[in-house]
Amino acid sequence: MGMRIVAAVLTLAPPASTQSEPQAGDAHEITRSYQTESETTDGSSGSSNGRTSIVERVVRVDSDSVELEYDLPSSASADDRAREWQFPARVLKPVNGPAQLSNRPEIEARIAVWLKAAGLTRADCGRWIFTWNAFRIECDPESVLATIEAYDLRSITLRDGAAYWEPGTRNPGTLTRSANGPDGPTFTVTLQIDPDAVNRARAESDVVTGEITRTPVTLEAAQRDRARQQVSGTLSVTFETNSAGDVQRRSAITKLETRRVDGETERETRTEITVRRAVVADRGS
Repeated sequence: MGMRIVAAVLTLAPPASTQSEPQAGDAHEITRSYQTESETTDGSSGSSNGRTSIVERVVRVDSDSVELEYDLPSSASADDRAREWQFPARVLKPVNGPAQLSNRPEIEARIAVWLKAAGLTRADCGRWIFTWNAFRIECDPESVLATIEAYDLRSITLRDGAAYWEPGTRNPGTLTRSANGPDGPTFTVTLQIDPDAVNRARAESDVVTGEITRTPVTLEAAQRDRARQQVSGTLSVTFETNSAGDVQRRSAITKLETRRVDGETERETRTEITVRRAVVADRGS
């Protein structure tokens, strides 16, 4: 699709709903899935889908911070873990201030092992390669925080009438509380996609494609080419909560229409669903 809507949220109104207080040992599995569909007026079409999961466990709760551990699910195989150096990751989240990695030296050591096993060196970091998909050789421990942020439903606070914005959209929308779902109220909002953000993301993808295929293109040239397209669309987001006010499910549907320079029109729909469910807690940890 060329554009990745990150599940990062900026709630521009004061918090209102009361969420449950975390306790050491609390654990949740967070699953993200996506499905894309596209069709063009020339008759071509395409689709894709995927699913990933991580487990979030509360390690420690203090008056001014909470420490969380993020890891692959228990079903992950040894090969799964060998391919993924980012987890387990421990993150300290203060009440005020940015999140910080608590086990950075451990992660740094795993990166070194991972590079060696793949026959790579630090000089390869940041380069793109293609196997069954395009992959960036990521070696920065801080990238773990961005990965985790995409799964984060814990930090979202909802209120009827609050202003709400997401990256890749023009202006904040207004959250609307609807009738209670099975467990708690739901909140919805529809935002207008920012065409410049779409074209910028697509241009960055063009640069990556050029690197992989060894037909390099500069970002500036790719942006000029993409700017010739006419893009419009919406992002519709629905949050489902439980009786305690915790967000249990986020559904985001992005609809894009692109009028290309060749006169064809492409319509794309991307559905992203993030689900957070409690798993057996170990309060003795």
